[in-house]
Amino acid sequence: MEDYKILVVDDEEDLCEILQFNLESEGFYVETAFSAEEALDKEIAGFDLILLDVMMGNISGFKMASILRKDPKTKKVPIIFLTAKDSENDTLTGFTLGADDYISKPFSIKEVVARVKAVLRRVKEAEEAPEEVVVYEGLEMNINEKKVKLDGDAVKLTKKEFEILKLFLENQGRVFSRDEILNRVWKNESYVLDRTIDVNITRLRKKIGEYGKNIVTRLGYGYCFEIN
Repeated sequence: MEDYKILVVDDEEDLCEILQFNLESEGFYVETAFSAEEALDKEIAGFDLILLDVMMGNISGFKMASILRKDPKTKKVPIIFLTAKDSENDTLTGFTLGADDYISKPFSIKEVVARVKAVLRRVKEAEEAPEEVVVYEGLEMNINEKKVKLDGDAVKLTKKEFEILKLFLENQGRVFSRDEILNRVWKNESYVLDRTIDVNITRLRKKIGEYGKNIVTRLGYGYCFEIN
């Protein structure tokens, strides 16, 4: 599939072999590593995507992802976490570290292949799309690069926080109910509770400084990004 290179990192050697066989059958070039240490010895920047197990030896998948995101050469390499840890906090941790997707074990190989293709497709579309920037006074959002700046300084947002802010900035003045936010941001993720939406919005308000006050609660209706 367009000579995409994928790195599978998991301490279960049998699982690595199964994933490698099936992904190669789909036309991908695949390499495997049985630990984060082994993976980090490779030229990570040369891969188009990493399938990364969370629970490994001395260096966990989360730690490896953190290392990659801090390196300018590898910070944009897409990561899909493969893990038996599927609590809400674990999922949020994964996305906070910049994960592009999160697949809980046990999983079907068809699901993994489909998710890999979906992430690669999104990355390609983002690279080909013209730069799109949404600005409200000193708050700037680069849609393609998934970056937010506050008065010129970078703001670190989780994937969900970014998508919530994007929804608000692109629809300034419009009130969104919790159900609408759920359907647009979380889509088919069935584990989400109302409090999860509230917690994400509370964190988002704090991270965007003075503009946090623009995200207002309309009792009985939902949330809105008000224009001064």
